[in-house]
Amino acid sequence: MAEDGAQEPPPNRNGASENRNGASEADASEAKPSETKPSEPKGWWAGVGRFFRATNSVLSYAKGLPVITLVGSLLVGYFQYLNAYQDKVSAQAKDDMTAATSTFTEIADAFSQAQTLQQILFFDYSAALDENADSNDSALTTKDARLIFPNYEKARNSLRQNSDLLARKAEIYIDWASDFGRDPAEAHAPSNDPLTQSLLGLYNFDCDDAANFPQFDTGSGANAKAAAASAKQDPCRVEDQANRDPDKSYVNLCARENGKIVPDKPAITLHWFSTKHQVLTMHYCFQALHARLLAARDWASQSDLSAPLRAKFLAERAQTRSELGNQVIRLNAFMSLAMFQMENIRVKYRPLGFACHIPFVTPIVGLFSRYCTPIRTAPIRSG
Repeated sequence: MAEDGAQEPPPNRNGASENRNGASEADASEAKPSETKPSEPKGWWAGVGRFFRATNSVLSYAKGLPVITLVGSLLVGYFQYLNAYQDKVSAQAKDDMTAATSTFTEIADAFSQAQTLQQILFFDYSAALDENADSNDSALTTKDARLIFPNYEKARNSLRQNSDLLARKAEIYIDWASDFGRDPAEAHAPSNDPLTQSLLGLYNFDCDDAANFPQFDTGSGANAKAAAASAKQDPCRVEDQANRDPDKSYVNLCARENGKIVPDKPAITLHWFSTKHQVLTMHYCFQALHARLLAARDWASQSDLSAPLRAKFLAERAQTRSELGNQVIRLNAFMSLAMFQMENIRVKYRPLGFACHIPFVTPIVGLFSRYCTPIRTAPIRSG
């Protein structure tokens, strides 16, 4: 009875809860479907995706930037650099063309004025002699010669004073600016060009020799071979590996005395594709003509004119007229060359093609060609 009448202990609440929790967890586990990992795609495209995901995670961790943002920043920086570079190229092209045009105009104007006055002086005196009016102060030719003579002397003195400077300006602003192979950012030694007007005089440069006139022939075909063969036999040949001019576009000069070559003096080269060399020879020949016109200058300045000097002028009149024409040829050759070189400046700074605007193509092309980079903006570095 006591066992029957004993009261049962109260149920354990924690146990009940544990049972309930256990039942709920079991039910939940039974209710949840089994979770399985999706299979990753296979193939090369999946490999590329995994590579970019890995790269993105690494760069994002290191830089705090996703790959797309980083690439976008690089592209923006590249195009900003490209635009800034093109602005520099355009500014340089404008400056080079302005300087070349100014130099061309200055030189052509100075020589044209001096040569025109020289021609007028010659023809006035020649006409006065033909009319026996050289001693007539009221003759038209006499009045005209006396009127232009001060202007001639002024133009001649100015040209004599500035001829070397004009030659250097032609070299800097026309020759160098139009040279496709010249890089201003590279360190260059001072010019070692030996040609000067004094040297032309020492070497007895003949202004009337047909071989000493500017020529721009490329010497193609059989003529080039003949010229090359004759050059090898030329005692005035200059061994210059840097001379890449066509065979007929330069002249090798030897020092001569009484028509014979002086072996002690080295030969020099006169390049017709150099505006500097053309300016030097133009002025040298102009001065030679100036000396030949001594009788005309004495007459125009009302100085004493001797009979032998008058007779010499008459004897050399035909040759002097020919030399005046040769000066016109030289001036025309200089202007033709200057315009040709100025056109080369335009080509040098031509607009870039589409390929040079493709990202990162310009630096790669710049390693072996200057097609995409006509100028360099890097500073000069001495080795």
